Amino acid sequence: MWEDYRAAHPGAAASASDYTVEFFGDSVELANELLALVTHGPKRATASLVEEFAEEDEPLPRIGSHWIACNGSGSPAVIIRSTELRIGIFDSVDAAFAYDEGEDDRSLESWRREHRRYWERTRAAVGREFTSAHEVVFERFSVVWPPELAD
Repeated sequence: MWEDYRAAHPGAAASASDYTVEFFGDSVELANELLALVTHGPKRATASLVEEFAEEDEPLPRIGSHWIACNGSGSPAVIIRSTELRIGIFDSVDAAFAYDEGEDDRSLESWRREHRRYWERTRAAVGREFTSAHEVVFERFSVVWPPELAD
């Protein structure tokens, strides 16, 4: 998939030649549900905890970086390119970001409720506690590959 994208868009691929391979969420079902919101829905933003990058020894995303989003079974589905990044605490999320994330009813209230629930669960799974003081990477993106799904 990356080679096809790179051949079709050599400038974009060369400007940020590294990429990650990831999936959304923490389960097969959630990965598939969120990927469907990217491929056939409104999802053009995502949020991750800063400390998760550190725990996995992964660099934070940067504007122009790419990632291959996989389905729940690990098969690549789309290439996403970061277009906007901001680091802030959990409570600094705004309604526009919640809307762009495209989940649930797209409201700020549902974003806070569902993301708190998610991070409480995933932090507990590694023996940590989630608080609203956690730093979050708020990332907006565009779908750049395959052509039939690209923005």
